[in-house]
Parts: sequence; structure tokens; C-alpha cells
Amino acid sequence: MVLVMTFVRHGFFTPENPGLYPKIEPHAHGWLEVDDIHRIYWEECGNPEGTPVIFLHGGPGAGASAIHRQFFDPSAYRILIFDQRGAGRSRPLGETRNNSTPMLISDMERLRTQFGVDRWLVFGGSWGSTLALAYAEAHPGRCLGLILRGIFLCRDSEIQWFLYGLRHLFPEAWRSFSHYIPEAERHDLLTAYHQRLSHPDPAVHLPAARSWGAYEGACSTLLPNPSVVAHFSSDAVALGLARIEAHYFKHDIFLPKNSLLENIRRIAHIPAVIVQGRYDGVCPIISADDLHRAWPEAEYIVVPDAGHSPFEPGIMRELVLAMEHFKERLVSRNVRS
Repeated sequence: MVLVMTFVRHGFFTPENPGLYPKIEPHAHGWLEVDDIHRIYWEECGNPEGTPVIFLHGGPGAGASAIHRQFFDPSAYRILIFDQRGAGRSRPLGETRNNSTPMLISDMERLRTQFGVDRWLVFGGSWGSTLALAYAEAHPGRCLGLILRGIFLCRDSEIQWFLYGLRHLFPEAWRSFSHYIPEAERHDLLTAYHQRLSHPDPAVHLPAARSWGAYEGACSTLLPNPSVVAHFSSDAVALGLARIEAHYFKHDIFLPKNSLLENIRRIAHIPAVIVQGRYDGVCPIISADDLHRAWPEAEYIVVPDAGHSPFEPGIMRELVLAMEHFKERLVSRNVRS
């Protein structure tokens, strides 16, 4: 409560952006060629001498935006952001060749080495929480802590929920999403969409991507938000989001089934905060609950009046507070050392 009152007093919680820090620009950015196909966009913001934090966007394939820099105190954190393979400003957009979870983990290690970082905080929501867990389990010694939001473990049940179960909460959006596909193919929406999204002709793959993106955007907030739907269904976002999500879903995110939960004890000692919207439709709370039951050492925060989006006011507030708590914790650790 003390931290909340301090933020209110200093204007961090405003009606326009409750909880976010002011806009900032990167002081360095570039592209890393990770293979013969992919160039990964990266940027560095905030304090070059601050605690490193890597931001992992959702999707997979959604890309990062300028507003994501604003979750972090730029005077305290060295903010490192990248667009994953085929997403956002990375090129080629929507490319699924050489695109898998182990490859994204390898990209993170290449970026960590390039930045000269020994250990960093890992911050990710939705698919970003999936990748954060997979990275931490592969490289626990490189993680100062984890900040996770909207937990997605990419189990069969979660994929089926996204494809079919959401009709119980968002029947109008699901009807538009499913009826884009001819009735004879609706028994397997993932295959039907994957085939269209993989088609080389933009006249085929772009309308399918817009339909997928509009569906996900419509289901991502507690209250209807047309701007979110417009963003998700825009050509700049939809192709990377829809094509790469379908690609990962078809391949069980390129990890053994249930491996994230089965390997959770590898990271039980790492400080972590899990922030989950109670009414998250895209990544329902059962996944966060399952994760916390397997990992009781992690702090678990349920926001009672929020859906999936990180920009729901309560979720924004909890994410910023989590970063403030980590700032205090790391300063105290350094003082004791």
C-alpha cells in the first residue's frame, strides 16, 4: 500500500496510463543476424548501468511496442527488448522456417552475450510467460528473477480452449472466427487456419490472419475495446501473430508435453511473481493456478477485475509494483553483499 500511495503522489497512476512510467526512447537499437533467414530486432533503453531486464512479448509472433518500455523505472533498469523470430520489426515478418522455442532460447542467449549481461530479470506475459519459463528452465543460472503475466503453458487443453472453448465466453467473436472457415473444415480449426496462413498468396493468408487477430483481440480484455481488436487485426501485427501462433500450436511449441510443469523444480529457487487476471479468457486462470501449485515459492497475485491484456489497469499496476519490489530486493541484496 505504501508503494501504491507513493506512485499516486508522483503521478504514475493516471487515468490515461495507470501505473506506467513516462514514454522513453531507446538509446541503442539494431538487428542481430541469427541465421541465414532471420534478423532479430533489439533495443536498449533506460539506465545502461541499471539492473538488466529482458522483455518477452506475447503471441508467439505479436512483437513488442514502445509502450512496453514503460513498465520499468528507466532510472533503475537497463531495459532490453527484442522482437522474436518472424515478429514485429524482426525480418522476415511471419517467417516460420527455423522458428521454434529452442531457437528463441538460443537467440536470448546470443543477445545476453552481446549485451555483456551475466544475469537478468526475465519479464514476460502470455506466450512471453511460456518462453520465460522455458528459458529459465534451460538457463536457471542466468535469471535474477521472473515476472510472469497471463500464464500460458501451451498444453493441449489450453490450445483447445483457445480454438473452441472461448465460444462459451465470447460467442460472437468465436462465431466470426470459426465461420471464416467453411463448415466442412470447422472440426479442425487449427489445421484449416494453418493451411491458409501458410499459403504464399497474400490474398489467402492476410484475410485469415486478420480474422485470427480480431478474434484474439476481442477476447483479450474484460470489457470490449475496439482499439485492441484493431491493433491485433492490423496487417502489421496479424500476420506475425496468427501465422506463428498456428505454427507453434501445430508443433506443441517444440517442447515435450507438459515439460514446463515437469521441470519447474529447476527454477524453484528463483524469485518470481505471477500476475493473473481472474477473468482472463485467452489464458484462463487454471493454468496460473496449476503453475502456482507446482511452484508455491512464487508470489501469486490474482487481479479480481481483469482479463488477459497487460494494459488492464489492475494488471498494469501489479506489474509495475512487482518491478518496484524487485528493485528494492536487489538493492537490499547488493547492500548486504
